[in-house]
Amino acid sequence: MKNQLINGSLITHLICSKCKAFFDHQVIQTFSTCCNVPLSAAYDLSNQTINGINTNDFSMWRYHFALPVLDSSNIVSLNEGFTPISHLNKLSNHLSLNALYLKDEAVNPTGSFKARGLSMGVSKAKELGIKRMVIPTAGNAGGAMSAYCAKAGIEATVVMPKHTADTLKEECRLYGANLIQMDGLIDTCGKKAREIAASTGAFDMSTMKEPYRLEGKKTLGYEIAEQFNWILPDIIIYPAGGGTGLIGIWKAFKELISMGAIKGILPKMVLVQSIECSPMVHLFNEGQLPINYSPKPSAALGLAVPYPFATAMMLAVLKESNGNALTVTEEEMEMGIEAIAKMEGVLLSPEGAATYIAARKLLDSGWAKSSDKILLVNTGSWYKYR
Repeated sequence: MKNQLINGSLITHLICSKCKAFFDHQVIQTFSTCCNVPLSAAYDLSNQTINGINTNDFSMWRYHFALPVLDSSNIVSLNEGFTPISHLNKLSNHLSLNALYLKDEAVNPTGSFKARGLSMGVSKAKELGIKRMVIPTAGNAGGAMSAYCAKAGIEATVVMPKHTADTLKEECRLYGANLIQMDGLIDTCGKKAREIAASTGAFDMSTMKEPYRLEGKKTLGYEIAEQFNWILPDIIIYPAGGGTGLIGIWKAFKELISMGAIKGILPKMVLVQSIECSPMVHLFNEGQLPINYSPKPSAALGLAVPYPFATAMMLAVLKESNGNALTVTEEEMEMGIEAIAKMEGVLLSPEGAATYIAARKLLDSGWAKSSDKILLVNTGSWYKYR
């Protein structure tokens, strides 16, 4: 397929994540019609180097050459991305660990890593002429889509569980979105979103059921590599619900390898979930969901995804990276929030605290070594969960 190069984007096509069939990136796409799995964007990076990074842009758009928006005038940005990485010195000493780092996504617009994916998704929607969008959400994605749709002039509908924190509901209303509340978890919201999309023509922005939120999330991987001067950590611990961030980070690393940018071996990727809703941990460790599988709500709202669409892609990341998957309890997450706050002066979301508890467990079991350089990813702000 002919390479389309406008204002720096090197996208060539979309690809089925299972059979590798090509799809046209210049028309509206959802997921692959051949295999009913996610699509992802492919780029011609054969002659590209990291010199293409726009170092004058301190947002995720500094990597525009490896992002799918063709015309930069369609970018809808609130200065998302390029979030800090800090060395957690006191916690490193407490765990007798060589180096423990934190990538803090709480400083993004709307207070979470969802800003990356929704900035990208809304930008592509604008470029493709989409006027109405609907999203099922556990919380943060709804607020992010509402904000970016407000800036883009796109009508937004958010479908959210009733038990979601009031702060997350109110931000959707303030951004002008139509908020619909449902009993149950995000899978119930997803069914409602599909009904709305079918009846109104709104574009469904469900996790991994369109190709472009992934491209926003993958900028996490580009930033991690750049901020570590192209020598990656030994282990990255990620709190995964729908898995877009986990998949995106790994996609970024593979793209950087194709450009000859990364030095050394790739990290082991670790997926952490709440014991209340842990489908990926079951699938990774047992190969199937238990007969009595009964997912429940979690204080870590983003982890309560009972039936993620991109299970095969998440499992592939864990397998390729020689990674791991484990659960933490609700009580452990709360203890983690307090421990990190008292020792490092940082308030993490429950999802972020889960990564710290996972690091402790991996060290205790011997799977992680004291000599490892470990990176935790905090996906959102504690203040939004009140």
